[in-house]
Amino acid sequence: MLSLMLALSLAAAAPPPPACTLPDGTRVVLELALNEREWAQGLMFRDSLPPTGGMLFVFTADDRRPFWMKNTFIPLDMLWLDAKGAIVAVRSDVQPCRSDPCPTYDPGTTSRAVLEVNAGFAAAHGLRVGVPLAFAGVGGYPAAGAKP
Repeated sequence: MLSLMLALSLAAAAPPPPACTLPDGTRVVLELALNEREWAQGLMFRDSLPPTGGMLFVFTADDRRPFWMKNTFIPLDMLWLDAKGAIVAVRSDVQPCRSDPCPTYDPGTTSRAVLEVNAGFAAAHGLRVGVPLAFAGVGGYPAAGAKP
């Protein structure tokens, strides 16, 4: 009985995973890429991504950030985000690339973060340039002081 109570206590104390809530109410559970090693790895060599899962790449400053699909095995939608969490560019149904040369996908603008989700997700949820996303459990993002 004591072990059950301890297990329940630990489960209740665990913080929720990082997440993004879309304007339609859908909650996306996030994996985070917060440093150079994680940015380089991204979703490489993965065979799947949960239907409401995604990877959020968070950077320390705004910059123009082209992405590619080298060794990424899942078609993706890529959403570039400003420091406030609003979408500034979208590339839909980006296809895997298993061998060089792999194309890069340039947002055409600066961003602070990039959200990768399964291909078709952006269209299914009305995600387009200008749409704000709400983040929870992502330290430092949206950026403090960023104006809506």
